[in-house]
Amino acid sequence: MISAVPVLVIVLIFTFLLLENASGDAVDAYLVSIGGGDASLRDTLRTQYGLDQSVLWRLWLYVTSIVRLDLGWSVAFDRPVLSLILERLPNTLLLMGSATLLSFILGTTLGIAAGSRPGSLLDRALSSASLALYAVPGFWLGLVLVLVFAVKLRWLPTSGLETIASGKEGFARALDIMRHLVLPVASLGLIYLALFLRVMRSAMGDLWHTDFVAFAQSKGLSRCRVVLRHVARNAALPLLTVLGLQSATMLGGSVVIESVFAIPGFGRLAQEAVAGRDTPLLMGIILVSAVFVILVNLIVDLLYAFLDPRIGAGEKAA
Repeated sequence: MISAVPVLVIVLIFTFLLLENASGDAVDAYLVSIGGGDASLRDTLRTQYGLDQSVLWRLWLYVTSIVRLDLGWSVAFDRPVLSLILERLPNTLLLMGSATLLSFILGTTLGIAAGSRPGSLLDRALSSASLALYAVPGFWLGLVLVLVFAVKLRWLPTSGLETIASGKEGFARALDIMRHLVLPVASLGLIYLALFLRVMRSAMGDLWHTDFVAFAQSKGLSRCRVVLRHVARNAALPLLTVLGLQSATMLGGSVVIESVFAIPGFGRLAQEAVAGRDTPLLMGIILVSAVFVILVNLIVDLLYAFLDPRIGAGEKAA
């Protein structure tokens, strides 16, 4: 947790300087949207947005604002950045959480089934299917699912997070949101399901040749107990590592899925910030994303000690 502080400082400074050196800004995007403007209007807007100040001065103002938990003012939306993020982030967390839960549970279960008997027909079938699924682009899978289940069969809605102006409340609204999330969760989750399956299967395949597994088999334990209590539990450690690393990837992958399904989420907000050259909003999105990734990896570290007590004991001894 202490090491997270310099990481956030580095992310903040590097991102700020990177965006400062990018061509164009919010004033240029605004003038393009209205069909242009004279030099006096451009200078007035730059003064209003504080773009006429030096880079170091703007960096100092931004850092001091962050300390006060003020992420700035969105130029494109004319609203506080923090309120925009708090409005959109829950939608993405709901999408990502559902997709992660689906992919992790099914991927782990199928990975255990494949890794319980390496080289078997089931192992080869699941490995081949996961490789084919992992090679499919997420946006293409989403479009195919929409075409089949929304356009052809009309079982599910094509886009959005819920029915507009439906007036539904309580359990009825929750069911409506669940129906809208089926296709985007499937599009995002199936790709990572294949990844978790292959990682779990590969880790279990390496553990079958270790001494502690041979010792467990020599004690006469059933194969199911050896698989679940000894092989799968130890194979879960690299799976958790992948889960922590993929948290940032899934957050970025939500940009495409939210665009395909028109979900007003965190990823789509990032796309709109880039299109509008809204530097304060984009800075806030990147900073919140960095905090999210750090928290996920902290949880993964805690799960390490839970699954393998030797990790926690080794740190205490050190």
